[in-house]
Amino acid sequence: MAFYDVLVVGCGLSGATSARLLAEKGYKVLIIEQKKHIGGQIYDYKNDAGITVHKYGPHIFHTKIEEVWKFVNRFTTFSNFQHRVLSFADGDFINFPINRLTVNKVFGVNLTSEEVPAFLQQEVEKSRFNNPPQSFRDKVVSQVGERLYGLFFEKYTEKQWNCDPDKLSPDLAGRIPVRSNNDCRYFADKYQGMPTHGYTKMIENMINHENISVLLGVDYQDIKNELQPKLLVYTGELDKFFDCKYGKLTYRSVKLDFQTLDQEQFQPAPVVNYPNDYDYTRITEFKQMTGEKSSKTTICYEYPSAEGLPFYTMPNKENELLREKYMQDVHSLEAQGKHLFIGRLAEYKYYNMDMAIDSAIKRINAWTL
Repeated sequence: MAFYDVLVVGCGLSGATSARLLAEKGYKVLIIEQKKHIGGQIYDYKNDAGITVHKYGPHIFHTKIEEVWKFVNRFTTFSNFQHRVLSFADGDFINFPINRLTVNKVFGVNLTSEEVPAFLQQEVEKSRFNNPPQSFRDKVVSQVGERLYGLFFEKYTEKQWNCDPDKLSPDLAGRIPVRSNNDCRYFADKYQGMPTHGYTKMIENMINHENISVLLGVDYQDIKNELQPKLLVYTGELDKFFDCKYGKLTYRSVKLDFQTLDQEQFQPAPVVNYPNDYDYTRITEFKQMTGEKSSKTTICYEYPSAEGLPFYTMPNKENELLREKYMQDVHSLEAQGKHLFIGRLAEYKYYNMDMAIDSAIKRINAWTL
C-alpha cells in the first residue's frame, strides 16, 4: 500500500470529519470502511419513487454549536426543515415532546403556558420515584409524573431497550425536552435542517480532498498489521478493537421495514411514535422530511432488536463498568500520541450527529504529532 500518515477506520460522520481536518493539516489520510458505501449509518439514497431514503433510519440535523454548523455548511446547504413528532397513544395522535397542548389533551384541561409547570409539579408530587433519580423511570417521573410517563415513555422504552426502565441509566432521560408553551418542534436548537442533496453527498464533499483516499468493503481486522501509520483514528466498536478481552459490550439494533405506497401521504407528521401498541416503536415518512414531490410515499417501520448492526449503546450499570475497563486501555494508547478513539462506537457513548462532529473537531485540533 502507498504511504499514509493517518489511517481512519470508518467513513461515517466521525471518521469523515476527522479525515477532512487532518487532510487540511497536510497529512496523507487513508479511510477504510467495512461497508460498501461511504457515510456509515447516515447513508441515504434516492429510491425508485424518487424519494430520498435513510438506509439506517431517520437522521435530522440539529445543533446549538455554531462551530459545528459552520463546519457542515462548508459541504452542503440545508433546508429549513423543523422536525415534528406525534405520539399515537390512547387511540389518538398527540403532540410530542410534551408541551402545553399535550398536557391539555391528555388531562382534559385548558391550562395557560404559565399554569403548566405548576400542574406538572402537582403530578410529580403525587408520584412515586427515587430522588435523586437512580434510573430512567425516576428521572422522567421526577419531571412529568407517572401518568405522562406511563403514556409516552414506559412501554416505548421497554420496546427500545428490551429492558425494565428501572434498570436503565437516568442519563438516558437527559435527551427528553418538556415545554410549557405550544412549541411542537422536536428540537429547539438554533440550527436545524436537512442537507439539501442528502447526507451521502455531504460526506462525499467532506472527503473530497487531495490528501484523502478511501477503501470500501475493508475490515480493519484484516489489514491492521499491514499499515504503520503515524496516527490511527478508530471509530469502530470499542470492544472489537481489543478483541473483546474484557467481554462484549451490549448494543441495541433496529430492524427496518421500508414500504413504498401508492398514495401521496401516509401519516400526519414526518415521524409518529408508537409507545404502547404494536411491536414497532415509530414510523417515518421520508418525503415529509425532504420536501420531495412524488405521487407515492415511502415509509419505514422500526423494530428494536438485539441482533444486527450496532445502533445504540446500552445505558446500564453493567455496560458502564465494562466500558471503563476498555477506556483505561484507550487512555493508555492515546497518551502515546498514535491513537485516537472518536465517535459513538469507539467511545461507547451516545452522540447526536452534531456531538459526533464536535467531538471529532476538538480531538483532532488537540492532537499533535
